[in-house]
Amino acid sequence: MVCDPIADMFTRIRNALMVQHESVIIPHSKLKESLCKILTQEGFLESYSVTEDNAFKRSISVGLKYRQDKSPAIRTLKRISKSSKRVYVPFSQIPKVNSGFGLVFVSTSKGVLSGKAARLAKVGGELIGSVH
Repeated sequence: MVCDPIADMFTRIRNALMVQHESVIIPHSKLKESLCKILTQEGFLESYSVTEDNAFKRSISVGLKYRQDKSPAIRTLKRISKSSKRVYVPFSQIPKVNSGFGLVFVSTSKGVLSGKAARLAKVGGELIGSVH
C-alpha cells in the first residue's frame, strides 16, 4: 500500500530518468493523469497513454523526454504539499519556479492547473509539486 501516490509517481519518474529508461508505468488515477497531461503540454514529458490492464485495473505509460546530450528534460521533480503538511496559497502567492522556467502544479476548484494557468484564472489552491 502506498501512503502518498503522487510522491510515488514522482519517485518512479525520477528513478526511470536516472537510469535513462524510455518509459515508465505508473498506476492510474485521475490526478496522476492530469499531472501527466500538464507535463506533456509543457514539454517535460514526451507522451503518456492510459492502458487497460484488465477490466478493473488501469495504468499510465509515460514516455520520458531527453535532450540532445542525453540529459533528462526534468532536472528536479519534487512534492511540495505532503500528507503531513498541506500547503495552500491564494493565486497572488503562487510561486514561480526557476525564474519562470519551471512549473508548479496547483489543485484548484477548476481542476489541476499549472501555476501560470492558475494565476491567469485567478484561482488559488493546494500546491502539489514543482518541476524544472
